[in-house]
Amino acid sequence: MILVYWLIFVNLIAFILYGYDKSCAKKNKRRVPERTLLFWAWIGGSVGAFLGMRFFHHKTLKPKFFVVPVLMVLEIIICCVCLYQNYHLVTTDHEVDLGLSSEVTIVQISDLHNQFFGIKQKTLLKKIEAQKPDIIVVTGDVVDKSHTNIDIAVDFFEGAVKIAPVYYITGNHELWLGSEKTAPLFEKMKSLGVIFMDDTYVDMGDYILAGIGDGSLDSFVAYGPFDDSKPVIMLAHEPQYNALYQKLGADLVFTGHYHGGQIIIPGIGGFVSPEFEIFPKLYQGMTDMGGMQLVISRGLGNSILPVRINNFPEIVVVKVR
Repeated sequence: MILVYWLIFVNLIAFILYGYDKSCAKKNKRRVPERTLLFWAWIGGSVGAFLGMRFFHHKTLKPKFFVVPVLMVLEIIICCVCLYQNYHLVTTDHEVDLGLSSEVTIVQISDLHNQFFGIKQKTLLKKIEAQKPDIIVVTGDVVDKSHTNIDIAVDFFEGAVKIAPVYYITGNHELWLGSEKTAPLFEKMKSLGVIFMDDTYVDMGDYILAGIGDGSLDSFVAYGPFDDSKPVIMLAHEPQYNALYQKLGADLVFTGHYHGGQIIIPGIGGFVSPEFEIFPKLYQGMTDMGGMQLVISRGLGNSILPVRINNFPEIVVVKVR
């Protein structure tokens, strides 16, 4: 949504500036510099600038302003590509054999970051429901520190709990927001029946479902290593703590955080991690780490960088046998 907000803002400002400059010209007042008018067109406001030129009959015969309609066409093409990259939902399927008595379908949702997928998140929820999950696991960052919208997160959880039991652990953005800002969200989630898994575990019968809150990753002491009596499926936000997950006896770990490296370069991989590691080795997919399967979701939304490239938002589906 950051990209959409930015485009609305710059195009509105560009349109207003062209109208204001036309008014100044009529009243013989101090004008807006032409470089300023062109600047707003160059940084994404070319549609507003073009509409301003036409609506106010302003700068239409100035040769240097002939670049505005060219920029507008390019901007429309680029925006369509970027929006498609940001909102085209895909599902990624994995299979894991943990020796369960019956197959369990787990849908993972990660890094929503207040991303909008239809009214009441219906586009996202419909795709989740189509997977017929036994449980839904949410691995953090449903909100975003820089553009927090609790209502979007609540819309998702209201729909998700109607599909399957929902298990949730916090990510770094919930941690950064602090308890005062997250309290209304968490209270609503609990009232809906969302099961909080921060630093706790549940015996699911055939397996153990364990969770680690993001604030505990550096000094985890909530529970000790599990024995081999049952497979352990673990929820955590950050994949780089994989040594901790192995130490605790996890067999399958769901993580996110890396946003698929933001930009995936064919033949090379994800470009940058949230820790600003260039070309991180682990950025998406499922990786065998000494018998432990580590799943890294590319997630659904964005935070600092508003655009994904070659990196569609994903719903992860793991069939565990």
